[in-house]
Amino acid sequence: MTEVLRAERLTRILPGEVPITLVRDVSLSIRRGEFVCIQGPSGSGKSSLLYLLGLLDVPTSGKVWLDGIDTSAYGEDQLAQVRLEKLGFVFQFHFLLAEFTVLDNVVLPMAKLGRLRPEEQRARAEGLLADLGLADHLRKRPDQLSGGQRQRVAIARALANEPLVILADEPTGNLDTASSRNVQETLKAAVRDGHKAVVTVTHDPDFASAGDRIIRIVDGRVESDG
Repeated sequence: MTEVLRAERLTRILPGEVPITLVRDVSLSIRRGEFVCIQGPSGSGKSSLLYLLGLLDVPTSGKVWLDGIDTSAYGEDQLAQVRLEKLGFVFQFHFLLAEFTVLDNVVLPMAKLGRLRPEEQRARAEGLLADLGLADHLRKRPDQLSGGQRQRVAIARALANEPLVILADEPTGNLDTASSRNVQETLKAAVRDGHKAVVTVTHDPDFASAGDRIIRIVDGRVESDG
């Protein structure tokens, strides 16, 4: 399988009177078609590592390679463009735009990227939402949906620009068992059918058991990877 994401000796230190090390000397590789789960105790650096891998935060030292490209020299504008083109994000609290409909929330990243014509954007968004069982909810706003439905909208939005890697931070943290299983299956389908990679932080052992690999983080370091 082709490597799509690689970290080389990532370290993230929060400066201050007493510096705090969030991530310590982490190296790892993610391949296309992998479902990778990051686990560890609270405060161990899991989300910090995910944000570094997703180019949402800048390491104090070390590098992130995405699709074979060293991103360490990129400025903010270049990082934003790479995130838009090649990464999809799913967060615990969705971050859907309350003033937009479900359909418009999914169209938004495609409109920003500008690869497709408006009618193509809408058709793709409608198809993604239909695949996720949301065809009857296109005109609703996020506050009219259940938590599981909102999370599926967030996954559709993450898939909109055909990313190489989907990064999810506790995507089932606030969901019931049935909704959690639905999100798990949706992400697994993205890996299986789209040959993408999924990297997710989760406390849920049942969710993690579906992964191809579990990376365990303790005190900001990789304790195990297998």
